[in-house]
Amino acid sequence: MKYRAAVATLAAVPLALGLTACGGQPEATGYRPSVPAETPTAVVSKTAVPLEKVARLNRVTFVPAMNAALTKQKSWHIVGKVTANGSTLMTMDGFQTAKPNAMSMVMAGAAFGGKTAKMIQIKNVAYVSIPGTTPGGKFVRIKASDGDLGQLIDSSDPTTIFKSFGSNLGTVKFVGAETVGGQALDRYDVTVDTAKALALQHKKLPAGAPKTLTYSLWMDKSHLVRRMSFDLVGVSMLMTMTDYNKPVHITAPPASKIVK
Repeated sequence: MKYRAAVATLAAVPLALGLTACGGQPEATGYRPSVPAETPTAVVSKTAVPLEKVARLNRVTFVPAMNAALTKQKSWHIVGKVTANGSTLMTMDGFQTAKPNAMSMVMAGAAFGGKTAKMIQIKNVAYVSIPGTTPGGKFVRIKASDGDLGQLIDSSDPTTIFKSFGSNLGTVKFVGAETVGGQALDRYDVTVDTAKALALQHKKLPAGAPKTLTYSLWMDKSHLVRRMSFDLVGVSMLMTMTDYNKPVHITAPPASKIVK
């Protein structure tokens, strides 16, 4: 079916490297963002005052500390950008809740012919609206059991990349204290086994990809990730996570907006 190919494309562009592309909200969601869909150029200063009384993380303590901070969060707002060879492929803006596991995101840019794609995910079901494939304002319903399409749901969690670290973690390097968007953060460069990390996310290693992949993560004093970036085979991702624990209500589109 035509929509299957389109959904595969939708998933592959931002998520094939193991990250989600998240963005602004479809009409079916509640909380409205105050942050623009385009990822702002963060002001990064390497002269920030180091976070006080915060022990530097290492290969043993990094993942437990990150996970402990994340498990306390009920919701968050994500803004991101994917670029290739200096050109923007897409921008993303969205919201996610932990309980229930739900997400609402909007993606726009060259990857969609300058138009906008939308996805709402609630537990193991996703509703996708793709320009040129689904009628305007309409969504296709996808279940996790729908073969390869289920990978779209599996990959749509922006914390998936964090969960993939685990035993694949290679090195953890504290780079320094930096000010990003007026907030004092600690930057860490983390390397992982590329093939193993992507395999845990149901992804294959892209041709020509390096054996190891380095992620840069900026954390606050509670070890909560506020910003993340990486580069792989000419594709770069920059993502910020804000508005932790703010009220978010995500619901499925009404039946009138769902097509087969």
